[in-house]
Amino acid sequence: MLVRPLGRTGLHVAPLAFGGNVFGWTADEATSFALLDAFVADGFNLIDTADVYSRWASGHRGGESEAVIGRWLAARPGMRARIVLATKVGMDMGDGRTGLRPAWIRQAVDDSLRRLQTDHIDLYQAHQDDPDTPLDETLGAFAELIRAGKVRAIGASNHTAPRLQQALDTSARLGLPRYETLQPLYNLVDRAAYEAGLQALCVREGLGVINYFGLARGFLTGKYRSEADLAKSPRGPGVKQLGFNDRGWRVLAALDAVAARRGATVAQVALAWQMRQPGIVAPIASATSVAQWRELARSATLELPAADMAELAAASA
Repeated sequence: MLVRPLGRTGLHVAPLAFGGNVFGWTADEATSFALLDAFVADGFNLIDTADVYSRWASGHRGGESEAVIGRWLAARPGMRARIVLATKVGMDMGDGRTGLRPAWIRQAVDDSLRRLQTDHIDLYQAHQDDPDTPLDETLGAFAELIRAGKVRAIGASNHTAPRLQQALDTSARLGLPRYETLQPLYNLVDRAAYEAGLQALCVREGLGVINYFGLARGFLTGKYRSEADLAKSPRGPGVKQLGFNDRGWRVLAALDAVAARRGATVAQVALAWQMRQPGIVAPIASATSVAQWRELARSATLELPAADMAELAAASA
């Protein structure tokens, strides 16, 4: 598997990341272990999760995904050295445990390390901006974690271009570690936020982009084409919001055409298109069965001629 540098972190990753939001939620523990085994066996290495996954599910408190990954690592001696492990902090964990205050970051990282059963996190990401905490305090707390060996590099998620630039400027001015990666929403039906300002900033500053919702909650797999299809998954309402409109149908039609020409699936084409966009290092996608994962994995080696790339870009413009 040809790997790519993850910004200036010194880490190198395969061009598709596994989204750990499904672990312990729509994929039970046995299925999650099988998915992770297949992921690594196929030559991939970047696993992305967050402390808050999957607090939204009934009976969950957050940390379920990290805990599943931790048990998988404990059951696979030597596996930790083969993966790049990314998690996040900053979303609401209840009881005032939210945001990017230094005291909460210090507690949250130890909680994540305990659940993940590891002594370090390769990429620790600010899950969302916290305008109520000064950037120098947040970045200073991250610097402590790096000095302590608990974290190798830091990244940002869900940041606007102005705030990301402000954070980078703060790091440069104070000599603090900077966000080396960005995790934005980006896919063929949701391009505007990244392309309007974040893309140019990330390319200019050398940040590695690992975009989430690479398959638009499943819409870009092609399995949701009617209201009846929405019942196939707990993600149904989100799928409808993202793709059930004229533009979404144009994108699916273009994906169908390209997939037919290339002997590929719609999902493979959608991910392959993203992998070739400026700044993108590895789209994040999830699967709930090994068969689904194996389909997605083939996107990393799918070649798309310039004409196909242009057709998809035009349909989704």
